[in-house]
Amino acid sequence: MDPSADSVSPLEQALHAARSLVLADLAAGQVAAADVVSMVEDSVIQRRWWVEQWPEGAHYVAGLVAQDVQDALLERYGRWPLCPVCGSGDPHALDVEPELGPDPHWVCHLAGVKVAAVGALGSASGGTSSS
Repeated sequence: MDPSADSVSPLEQALHAARSLVLADLAAGQVAAADVVSMVEDSVIQRRWWVEQWPEGAHYVAGLVAQDVQDALLERYGRWPLCPVCGSGDPHALDVEPELGPDPHWVCHLAGVKVAAVGALGSASGGTSSS
């Protein structure tokens, strides 16, 4: 048994889970470059303070980190993650819903569908890439 596992606070567990979920989605989209991973780390640092102020918000951290990274990517590179559902029209990004709530999902508002849970984009795209 790992003695350090008992000492990890629920806050740290939530932050580690959020980091892992968002990194999984970035890897699924093949955009997990070092500077992008730094964006995830920056968000986790900011959200650590936020959850310390509001511990009940720990369930919301994954969705917030996903939105933070999405916003940072938009400023530097463009929209992410692109919708894998809509095969025609202009490429568009998915949104996180709920904006502040547990169990965040990537949603396509044009098609009106949940695409995948945050952290599960790899299974939603079926391993195909859209250009």
